[in-house]
Amino acid sequence: MIAAWKQRARTCRDEVYALALAYHDPRVSWKARLWLVLVVGYALSPVDLIPDPIPVLGALDDLVLIPLGVLLAQRLIPQAVLADCRAQVHAGTPRPAIAWVVGILVAGLWAVLLGALVYRLVELIR
Repeated sequence: MIAAWKQRARTCRDEVYALALAYHDPRVSWKARLWLVLVVGYALSPVDLIPDPIPVLGALDDLVLIPLGVLLAQRLIPQAVLADCRAQVHAGTPRPAIAWVVGILVAGLWAVLLGALVYRLVELIR
């Protein structure tokens, strides 16, 4: 059972990487690229919509939202592009070590949005 979950996690990780590669393909529409930014950004983000310490619900967003986002992205991308990107992933294309950089950028974006929200709430209270 645990081995099956580990395999699913590896498959999902590879799919997210294939989607990141698909973003750079000129055959992908701008709508699909926008969705890819959201899905890959959320998958790499250290910040979740539902915090992980919340029992059950914290893990459900990772187990439900990311796979659903990947599924929709797969439907938006031409199958030929997706097949090419999956082939690159399985061929062992070196993965850039920018996951930390992207994670920091996404966390910074969340911090800015949270700061703007707090600022707005403080202004409303005054």
